[in-house]
Amino acid sequence: MATLQEKLIDEDKKQVVCWSNGNVFRSVTLLAVTWCEQQDDCNGFDPARALTKENLTSFMQMLEFGKFNGRFDTKITGLGLDLLVSEVQNTALKDPKVSKNIPTVAEVTQGEVVLFASDAIKKMGEDGIFVLLEGREQTVNYVRTPLRFTLTLSDMSLIGKRRAAQRLAAGALGEVRADASEDDIVKALGGQLNKMVMDI
Repeated sequence: MATLQEKLIDEDKKQVVCWSNGNVFRSVTLLAVTWCEQQDDCNGFDPARALTKENLTSFMQMLEFGKFNGRFDTKITGLGLDLLVSEVQNTALKDPKVSKNIPTVAEVTQGEVVLFASDAIKKMGEDGIFVLLEGREQTVNYVRTPLRFTLTLSDMSLIGKRRAAQRLAAGALGEVRADASEDDIVKALGGQLNKMVMDI
């Protein structure tokens, strides 16, 4: 993906955006989990109650794709949340309460996410942007495109390692100042690692 993006930008002088359906699934999951947290009689995440047809329709209406702060982004507005995905994709959207419930939510939101992604891609394309869409095959196969690539990893554990590194770095970044020493950074990373271990 990075190599293709680099070629399009450097050699072909195109404006390129990388799009991941994963962030949409994570956004819907965050909304579903938040909905459960706000129910007095809901003990933890309850998919039977949270993922009704009515709720899913409501959650999708809380997601808006458009230009925010001068660039395309997805905004989450509802249930007390007011977030831009680009700003929380490595923090709130990678929180354990979201990550562990994504498969359950994804099972019932494939269609909604495909429609949302297709609309977003159409808006960016009309704005002259080349969109590189990544996601699970069963989802992206439903997005119309003249070009399609399938990538596989020789070591599947790299996905988990990458996500863990993103969470560690994002969490530590929020704790250290710009003039932090190496020791301060190591301490912040250690604290984040301890939090991740406690969440397991």
